[in-house]
Amino acid sequence: MSESVPQIYVVDDDLSVREALGSLIRSAGLSVRTFALAQEMLASLRNELPNCLVLDIQLPDINGFELQQELATKDIQIPIIFLTGHGDIPMSVRAIKAGAVEFLTKPFDDEISAGGHPERNCTRQQKRAVSWKNRQRVF
Repeated sequence: MSESVPQIYVVDDDLSVREALGSLIRSAGLSVRTFALAQEMLASLRNELPNCLVLDIQLPDINGFELQQELATKDIQIPIIFLTGHGDIPMSVRAIKAGAVEFLTKPFDDEISAGGHPERNCTRQQKRAVSWKNRQRVF
């Protein structure tokens, strides 16, 4: 019996963010569906449930918190990662208290896109500089 590939949903009104996240998620060997509107994503839930939801806060139809609440009200349990360009500490606390697994701000660090290894995204000169800094810490 073969295992199915995890399905990740991305809801963000910014096309470039949707495309970038879609590419990043596919490069990790996962399946992704992107949506510009929360209502589009909600309509798709009739057919399938994703394994994870990457969700922007500010959307044109309803905000990410409202979507999170609507899912909870319908007892639809999907791990949610908030990704927003307009985040602050009270927003992150609100999201986590309501059940989100993570709250990240845009633009996200190289650490996230490189799986926790920012040096993977560096040029050769930057790698040498990182290496030199690490040597200096030892001495």
